[in-house]
Amino acid sequence: MRRKNLEFEPLSTTALILEDRPPNLPAKSEEESQRHRQEYSEMVAGAKRREMKEAQKKKRQMKERYRQEENIANSMVIWNTEILPNWESMRNTRRVRDLWWQGVPPSVRGKVWSLAIGNELNITPELYEIFLSRAKEKWKSFSETSSVNENEECGVSLADRESSLDLIKLDISRTFPSLYIFQKGGPYHDLLHSVLGAYTCYRPDVGYVQGMSFIAAVLILNLEEADAFIAFANLLNKPCQMAFFRVDHDLMLKYFAAFAVFFEENLPKLFQHFQNNSLTPDFYLIDWIFTLYSKSLPLDVACRVWDVCQSSLSTLTRTSAGQLWLSPDVLNVLFEVSPNEPVSC
Repeated sequence: MRRKNLEFEPLSTTALILEDRPPNLPAKSEEESQRHRQEYSEMVAGAKRREMKEAQKKKRQMKERYRQEENIANSMVIWNTEILPNWESMRNTRRVRDLWWQGVPPSVRGKVWSLAIGNELNITPELYEIFLSRAKEKWKSFSETSSVNENEECGVSLADRESSLDLIKLDISRTFPSLYIFQKGGPYHDLLHSVLGAYTCYRPDVGYVQGMSFIAAVLILNLEEADAFIAFANLLNKPCQMAFFRVDHDLMLKYFAAFAVFFEENLPKLFQHFQNNSLTPDFYLIDWIFTLYSKSLPLDVACRVWDVCQSSLSTLTRTSAGQLWLSPDVLNVLFEVSPNEPVSC
């Protein structure tokens, strides 16, 4: 097969349209050859346009990335030099709230979270070490017990059983599994294990509840060990978290009712769809609140939610509604809605 002399480089296999037919087939007419040359020229022009658009898109993305990095650098200076040294006097100012909503720079995020959560429980690093030692002793004693029945015979309470090494180990193995840093052998496995174990000894009335590992893990990624424990204990001591972790049904119902009002006011069509399918807030809110969205959202997005949650507790409700509003495709699958009747927000 003979290739004609072309004034431009053929575009992969699409250039075959310019080739003559094999000898055993009728030759192309001049009109057909002209049409094929025109079609190929349009293909090449289209490919060049797409390539140019892609290059422009990458250029815009790179420019936006540089802009974001510059904003983060400038914001970090403001947090370090102006806000953090004067936290009490500046935390409620409009300027700080605006910076909060723009996102806390990762380098100061842990410090900001720690200050925002506070330490009403007056926990010290020394107190953490005491409860960590107790946890290690308890794990050792549990490892020598062969079964839950034996624990019950020895008079071990439900909270004590929930603080057992096995239950915490199981939950840790399921914490951010895609990161491979909290699982056994990972760099943060022992650290997460220690924080959770110390908490179960600090609050035996609460014990270990599934989902705590995600909250502790996010804090560990942003704070030193003792500081992470202090923030963890104080965060779980907030009214909303404590109501859910202690399974206070009356308070939980109040939170569900408050969310339902907000949901109906802001997403009435979706709210009605949920009502029609008997889907109540407890079906999805419990998991979100237990993990503060760190399980249901990508880690970087969850951290941004945490940024604004520290500035306003109402953000928890708004985030829940936002997740529902941004997930119509998931909802369509969940309720098996027909293609002609999509879930509308």
